[in-house]
Amino acid sequence: MLIEILVFQGVDELDAIGPLEVLRNAGTGGVKIDARLVVLDDRFEVTGSHGLRFQADRVLGSKGRPDVLLVPGGGWANRTGPGAWAEAQRSAIPQAIARSHKEGAILASVCTGTMLLASAGVIGCRHATTHRSTIGDLRKAGAQVIDARVVDDGDIITAGGVTSGIDLGLYLVERFANADVAGKIANAMEYERRGPVWKRPEHAASAQGKQ
Repeated sequence: MLIEILVFQGVDELDAIGPLEVLRNAGTGGVKIDARLVVLDDRFEVTGSHGLRFQADRVLGSKGRPDVLLVPGGGWANRTGPGAWAEAQRSAIPQAIARSHKEGAILASVCTGTMLLASAGVIGCRHATTHRSTIGDLRKAGAQVIDARVVDDGDIITAGGVTSGIDLGLYLVERFANADVAGKIANAMEYERRGPVWKRPEHAASAQGKQ
């Protein structure tokens, strides 16, 4: 399974690196997950919202459509500098999100990355969550806001603020591998999982049937 995490100038570092560490731990632990940091163009060096400079692995989709496109947030409240708000206004990332979803990718988001999904027009009135400071904006966008750490609405999975990206990563491992593996990764990271996780009823029933 190919999971690409789309980063941009002003991204919140933990939004991206938290789930990346979980997913790469799963990959080295034998789960067939290949997690990569990706950008839209060839500007591979990214400066995060806290000043951390890091390198993305490659351009989004350069190795084929990802099975999961994970969109972090950061900088939604910053209306004058880089970040999610600036990317929403620029529209290139929302267009890429919409295109990936149309091509069959599952979408996931952390924090205000959910607002980039909303800007892409893929959430509509579906169930979602975001950072608590941005709940009002998400409601205005038409989403059914759920008070949960992670919200699984089938092909769109959203998580709350910042550290919830770790819970999102663990949930993705649980959903696409199994709960035992997710638990072992959490123990190895000395991380206590937080909830709740909300699942769309029919998806929850399907997941229980697989256990």
